[in-house]
Amino acid sequence: MSSSRFLPVSLFVPLERSMLALCALALWPLLTSAQTYRWGPCPTPKVQPSFNLQQYLGRWYEIAKLPASFERGKCIEANYAIRPDGTIRVLNSQFYKDKVRTAEGTAVVPDLREAAQIGVSFSYFTPYSPYWILSTDYNSVAVVYSCTDILRLFHVEYAWILGRSRFLPSETVRYAQDLLLTEGVDLFRMTATDQTGCKDD
Repeated sequence: MSSSRFLPVSLFVPLERSMLALCALALWPLLTSAQTYRWGPCPTPKVQPSFNLQQYLGRWYEIAKLPASFERGKCIEANYAIRPDGTIRVLNSQFYKDKVRTAEGTAVVPDLREAAQIGVSFSYFTPYSPYWILSTDYNSVAVVYSCTDILRLFHVEYAWILGRSRFLPSETVRYAQDLLLTEGVDLFRMTATDQTGCKDD
């Protein structure tokens, strides 16, 4: 049997990567319509030093975000609480299509030496996604970043500005935006979250 019919094993990896890159290019317009995708691997922004998880727990309201396909409603908020097993219960809610919709997930701290680098998952079948707290004063504002590599060819990133109240002073929002820009996050597609007409518990 002639060996000319077969590609050398050493060619499979670069060939596979080339095919995936072509697929990524073909799908790029569709992908970027719902998320924020950028070429290259994920950046590694600085996170909150000496992060105190206990102080971070409780309710946070979404003030602004980069596009996220799973967040299309208004009155978006997240509530964090410690479970008896030591994991963190994440309860997200939003008002979408005339009803309140919730999603419960689990957060963990993989490395206590970097306590601000949290992992979050909303399904037993999906890995933990990065949820990095870049900055927070615990009482009014938090800046959160998430990024996932896709074969190190490109990455999908999310960023959120959160508040302990539904509305933040404009100077506080600018501070959060400036911090993200300093870390190289493109805010062109960041939008404010509608927190008007919301019902509080």
